[in-house]
Amino acid sequence: MTTTGQITTCLSETVHALVCHLGLEMEDIADLDHIVTASGQVCWEAITFYLRTLDNEEHDLNYKESVRLLGPVCKAVHLYLQSLNAKQFNDQYGIWFTWTNNTELFIDVFEAIKISQPTTIALYLMKLTACLERTLGNVFLLMGNDCPFLLRDLLASQELATMFGQDVMNVLRVFLGSPQSLNLRNILWHGFAAPAEIPPMYTSMLLLLTAGLGQILQKGSMPLHRPYFRLTQLEELAVFPDINEEAIALAEDFIGKSDFVVEIMTPYWREAVAAYRNQRYADCVILLLPQLETGLRKLFTIVNNCPSRILTAESTMLYTTFDEMLAKYLENDDTNQLPTALGDPIMEILWDLLNHQEGPRIRDHLSHGELDLKLFPKKMASHIVALAIVLLHRCCKNGNEIAMENECLRVIISSTSSYCSRFHPIGRLKQQLRHCVGSLRKWDEIPGPSIEQVSESPWSEYWSQRTLATSGSLMEEIVSYIVKRLKPVYNEELNTSQLLAEEQLHLVIKLLANSIHTLYCSRTLLEVVALLRKVAFQCLTVSEQVTNGAATRQQQWLSKSLRSRQRQNYLRMLASVQYLHSVFSLLTLLVTVELLKAQIKGEMDSSEKHSYLKFLKSLVQYAENMVTYTSPEKNKWGETWDLTEKMLLKVKQFYNQFFNGITS
Repeated sequence: MTTTGQITTCLSETVHALVCHLGLEMEDIADLDHIVTASGQVCWEAITFYLRTLDNEEHDLNYKESVRLLGPVCKAVHLYLQSLNAKQFNDQYGIWFTWTNNTELFIDVFEAIKISQPTTIALYLMKLTACLERTLGNVFLLMGNDCPFLLRDLLASQELATMFGQDVMNVLRVFLGSPQSLNLRNILWHGFAAPAEIPPMYTSMLLLLTAGLGQILQKGSMPLHRPYFRLTQLEELAVFPDINEEAIALAEDFIGKSDFVVEIMTPYWREAVAAYRNQRYADCVILLLPQLETGLRKLFTIVNNCPSRILTAESTMLYTTFDEMLAKYLENDDTNQLPTALGDPIMEILWDLLNHQEGPRIRDHLSHGELDLKLFPKKMASHIVALAIVLLHRCCKNGNEIAMENECLRVIISSTSSYCSRFHPIGRLKQQLRHCVGSLRKWDEIPGPSIEQVSESPWSEYWSQRTLATSGSLMEEIVSYIVKRLKPVYNEELNTSQLLAEEQLHLVIKLLANSIHTLYCSRTLLEVVALLRKVAFQCLTVSEQVTNGAATRQQQWLSKSLRSRQRQNYLRMLASVQYLHSVFSLLTLLVTVELLKAQIKGEMDSSEKHSYLKFLKSLVQYAENMVTYTSPEKNKWGETWDLTEKMLLKVKQFYNQFFNGITS
């Protein structure tokens, strides 16, 4: 991985001038007495006085001129805050941060300003913008319903203008709200700004403005704070071994050797490693994620031969961010070469970590202030550090030689080789099917009265007849069709006559061990998977209802608290268990086979697609009806038999048509 020259900035010429120089252009320092009163009250009118608008019909903000004129105000605020000690700041402003529900964070921001270390200030500016966005969203919800996802849309909302005043919101928009503005939040979180490129006075200004917003809110309603998002997928995400001191030392060594690192960003990498060592796991990840994006952007520009994309875009263009870098095609419809350069396993890890809707989407949740930083899990930080090591190694000139000599590195790298997505819809379906198998295997443990008690029921005779019927030709024919359908994707010989319920479940587990390609699936495949997931979800629901219902009824039977009608219904349930277990084992196998078939099947013509989706929808309808009939409220066991026979006939008919060439 090589570049045509040393990267001195990742900010375009226009953005660099706006962020790094324009606010410092005027040598004046504003009169602090006009900005903050002796009691610490923010004088908003004195600040909004420096806003300028364009001479157009919309009277849009003139961001450049506003930045230039607000520069002396920011200088004055920065010098003022630096003159305070921690106690003075806390006494004067601590109360005004309570509206954020995170006063401690803003005290830490003040401490960072006092230390004046560029990397630390940049870190705390990222944390400040994330918390401020989350808190402004809470204020929005005092009046509105659906909080905007993007910060720029939130700051431009009428709801916040009503709560704080339009001029106040315009001040915030100069710092955070638009690609034409300083846009501090985005250039930091997307990894464009080096530590020393953002003047510290902007962090000081945003700190004071946050207190000023709290002062405005004291006169009205205080927001309710939405609960933090909980990262519950850590076990599923686990790929790498735990990161120990040897691995951390390895990462530290790679930082100075790997072309993945943009040299001007090195302080972020060093501080991230230090944060992990000091068990500051949220800080580690906040620092690392933008650098993973920067490193991938650098690789992206090399393999796609577009060196200018390493820079921030101008306001009329989109930045090159994770979304574009992980996509199949470039903006000009050329094929993106980054997936080829990284390989499918790394791409799937990145998609799982960042993009899939059911995954942790860690950068989104962190940058929007949706996670409790004090409780940030070590496992997530360890995962991201290990991924960083893999990418650093991938772009290191002598990486293979280092791996040959380092067992720790070999283990980390080998962990990625067979990775399959956990959070793509296909990965979620595979997990659902594993849960179905686990639940269905518990049916063997379903308790019941003694055989003598069951045999006294008139339903035992019906149960025997039904069992004989369903274990006959209809079930065997469907199994034989499924085995035929499986042949193109499964090489082992299967004996149809021996493929009973338990063997079917065992086969499901074997089939699910197969790797299934998930990158850039067709829309048709995603439609099929969505329907299969609905079937699997309802199958699991039925299974759990049966096992839970049987346990409850058993307790009631033993305590003799069941009325006569309830006893009869309980015996009907028990009479259905073997039959339904066979059917739902078969259905679980069917869903698994259809998943495997779908991923190798090309695009269907409209008629074939319509017929196939109609078949899958009929399975969804059957499974949904079975959830209703097996629920504690309904307990309609006779109806489940009739419904199931109709479903089995439909399945047989569909496969019969398929193999006779009618539907494909």
